[in-house]
This record gives sequence, structure tokens and C-alpha cells, in this order.
Amino acid sequence: MSDLSPQWLPMGYRTRSATIADAREIHRLVTACEHELHARATTGVDGIAADLRPSGLELQVDTVLISDSSGELAGWGWVRGRRSTVDVHPDHRGRGLGRSLLAWAEARARHVGSDRLAQTVSDSDEATIALLRSSGYSPLVTEWLLEIEMPIEPVVPAPPEGVTVRPFRSGDGPAAHQLTEDAFDEWQQRRKSYEEWARHTVERATFEPAASPLAFAGDQLVGAVLSLDVPGNDEGYVERVAVRSDHRNRGIARMLLQEAFRAFYLQGKRTCTLWTHSATGALSLYERIGMTVQRSSTVYSKTLTTT
Repeated sequence: MSDLSPQWLPMGYRTRSATIADAREIHRLVTACEHELHARATTGVDGIAADLRPSGLELQVDTVLISDSSGELAGWGWVRGRRSTVDVHPDHRGRGLGRSLLAWAEARARHVGSDRLAQTVSDSDEATIALLRSSGYSPLVTEWLLEIEMPIEPVVPAPPEGVTVRPFRSGDGPAAHQLTEDAFDEWQQRRKSYEEWARHTVERATFEPAASPLAFAGDQLVGAVLSLDVPGNDEGYVERVAVRSDHRNRGIARMLLQEAFRAFYLQGKRTCTLWTHSATGALSLYERIGMTVQRSSTVYSKTLTTT
């Protein structure tokens, strides 16, 4: 069971480990935080469920839920290797829960031998940023949420010579996994197994094949855009963009993005969003096709010393 020592908790709170069955309750907490910070929610419950199933995460010891005396979920966190996530419900902030969860996360990371710990925080979450900085964390990289408005049907450029395009089909998963993981090898910490990758993309209930175009050179997959259609959200969302290294700078990413935007437009959506990471160097590409930054987050990192 997750060990969040009682001395770290304010009076009236108790803890336990998370289970897959907690995904909806955790989702309510996460979206409450998003509404508080951004006046809108963007996380789907299937995304929370995927977070609870990655390889290397043992729910009994790598997750913790904090509930108040009425049983309401007040906070939660998980740790896997060098990464962690901590959220506190807006109604329970200012009571030391964030500091308690941070101390738990660091202790758990040290226990499994990690020498660093990082977590992503919205740049508008001033209280959490202050807590992290006062605890020895420093900025590592930036992430941006970009948006494009689509008042008229997007125009899709013709594919480069020798390249064909079609929507994602059943059976395309392994090739798309290989392509995207190869592309992200340049900056990600580790490769995901197919099973873990698929849980966050093509096996999600919100995966939208019609807005997930693939580019082929002959029978070889050379580019992919994988998209989600989150219930209760009037926007399209692009989850992955990747082009094989030997086919970059040919306009394939731009073409596939425009194809995804058009697919969402034809479904009645008039905006589309995606996240990008400063380590990918892709921000300028998205800005050139008309996307604008809506908000940003920062990954904060800390070197863990032995205690």
C-alpha cells in the first residue's frame, strides 16, 4: 500500500492506493483543477485510466489518494521512475496536502533508486510553482497548448510526389507505434512498449480514426497524425504528430495536420488543439500553419539526495 506517513497529513485526511476503478473519481478531481486554472477541462477519463495502467507502475505502492472525512477525494499522486503527477482539489488547497504529496513522491522516487524527480505544472498555477521552487525544483522544459480556429473548411495541400494518404485503419497500430517512438527517441526518456503506447493512443475510447491520417511512401509508413475526440469538448485534439526522419522537410506534417483539421471541421468542430514540447523544436511548424499558443506548462525537475 502507498506509504504516505500520517505525520505528513493534516488532521481529518486519510490515504489509500488508487485502483483502476478510481479513474472517474480522479477525473473529477483533475477537471476541477483544470476549471479552476483555465475555466475549461481538457482531460478525458480514458486518459486518466491510461495513466493508471502504464508499464512500470505498481498501483499499490506508486499511487496515493487522499480523502477527507466525508470520503471526498481531495488529492492524488503517482510516481514512476523520474516522473510524477500531484493534484489537489481546489476546495482543499492551502491545507498542506500539496506539500504532503510532494514529500511522498520524493520518498517513493528515492526508494526505487531515482536520482531525479520531475512533474509538469501549468504556468498559471502560481501556488504550485512557488511550492516546487521552494522545495528545490527548477524549470527544465516548456510545453505549449496550441489552437487553430477553423471558420472555413481547411485546405489540404497535395501530398509530395510518391506519397499517398489515408485514414488510420485497424491493424495500423504497430507501424504507427514504431514511427512515433522512433521520432520521439530524440527527446523522450524511454521508449514505450506497444501495449503502453496503445493505451494512450489508438486503444483509447476517444481515439478518432477518421481524423488520424497516415502518409505512406510505397508500403512504408512515413508520417502520422493521431487524434482524439474527447466527449463534452467541442474541439478536436491531435495527440501525436510524427514524420520519419528521412522524409522530413517535405511538407508531410503540414499536410497531415491540415487533413486532420479538415476531418474535425466536417464533424462540426471549429477549433483544434495540440500540445508540443520545447525539446521537439516543432513550435514554429505549428505557428506557420496558423496555430497560436493558448497556454503553457513547465516541467520542473529536482535532483534527489539520499536522506
